Amino acid sequence: MSATAETRVEVKRGKNESATALIRRFTRRVQGLGLVREVRDRRYWERAVSRNVGHKRALVSKERREAYNEQVKLGKIDPTARKTRKR
Repeated sequence: MSATAETRVEVKRGKNESATALIRRFTRRVQGLGLVREVRDRRYWERAVSRNVGHKRALVSKERREAYNEQVKLGKIDPTARKTRKR
């Protein structure tokens, strides 16, 4: 079931129902509808990259890789002393 922004969840407090029980019932209903999962999935949504942009990026990385391999062949770069990125 796909939840949208228009989805509303309503719970009414029953007679002699505590606030915590009401919140628990609300939480279960929201989870049952899958709203929590949907919101978490959308949280870091990014637009898809166009095919042209992806293709250009691939060409640039290919050129860089070829240039690096050429430098290794010429002996200007030692591949065993390769730097590692620290994050």
